[in-house]
Amino acid sequence: MSKIKVLIVDDSATVRTVIANILSQDPDIEILGAAANPIFAQRKMEKSWPDVIILDLEMPEMDGLTFLKHIMSTRPTPVIICSAHVESGARDAIKALSLGAVEVITKPALGIQSFLTENARGFIRSVKAAACANTSKLTASVAVAGEQAAVKKQSVGAILPLAKPSTKDIAGSGIKLVAIGSSTGGTIAIENILSQLNDNIPAILIVQHMPGKFTQAFANRLNNICRLTIKEAQDGDRLNSGCVYISPGDRHMLLKYKDNQYYIQLKDGPLVSRHKPSVDVLFRSVASCAGKNALGIILTGMGNDGAQGMLEMRRAGASTLAQDEGSSIIFGMPKVALKNGGAMRAVSLADIPGVISQFK
Repeated sequence: MSKIKVLIVDDSATVRTVIANILSQDPDIEILGAAANPIFAQRKMEKSWPDVIILDLEMPEMDGLTFLKHIMSTRPTPVIICSAHVESGARDAIKALSLGAVEVITKPALGIQSFLTENARGFIRSVKAAACANTSKLTASVAVAGEQAAVKKQSVGAILPLAKPSTKDIAGSGIKLVAIGSSTGGTIAIENILSQLNDNIPAILIVQHMPGKFTQAFANRLNNICRLTIKEAQDGDRLNSGCVYISPGDRHMLLKYKDNQYYIQLKDGPLVSRHKPSVDVLFRSVASCAGKNALGIILTGMGNDGAQGMLEMRRAGASTLAQDEGSSIIFGMPKVALKNGGAMRAVSLADIPGVISQFK
């Protein structure tokens, strides 16, 4: 198998060197080159085209967003954004995702060398995930923060123990809700779905793998372009129909049920299935609190987060779907959910808005 050829584009010589050293540790990755700005990068790409591009957003001569537009209009290629997590950087990173970048990795303003070194294994996983992306879908679908740093793998029980659904209380409530989980490729898949919905739908809870500083900007963007009310979830939020609640990127989001009403609980804690927030955590809480009144949907992404929780939702009587391979950027999470029986069937991204609209 040929190696994954990576091009690094960043105006910091330190960043270029550190990333190159990290990725060179993996025998499956080859550093095609490094460039201080997109102009130099274009010259290198004329000689040899990379499989994955790691791109900063703020650079001289040409900014990263302009370069990204050029790449996606000429030859769509998996691009990982490596960006500082300041407010303006968050907005630009979300814009980059909407233009076709597959992932965002945040870098601190200080201590970047130690940060990148500590997260080396996660960085390598991200590059390998990006290399698997369905490039034919990059201009229409995008993605998000991928695998996080290597840590001890925790099960969902570390956040929420498995419990039998309280069907006696919730079965008669009749309050419907939708729970969605996604990762790489998910941001535009979510945008595609939500932009086609009217506000006469059940409340929607979303876990999208994304850095903590970016989920607010993501929610704001969606709220500005969709007819629905969309917000970053807060602890204690009461669910309302026609509203969408996106989990903060640094907290687990759980569903709670009391006095014939659903609420959101946010919890800190370890990564579950290598992620915080974890789709498994959300889905398990939905299985327990909503049972047959819930619709679970798992979208594009690498790994297996959400598959176990979706199986628990199905066993509790919920309807469950997985995005199909043809419309997924990464057919990882949906594939596992279908294989373990959590997802009842695969559905094209184009058909998901209609399924949600009919779930009343």
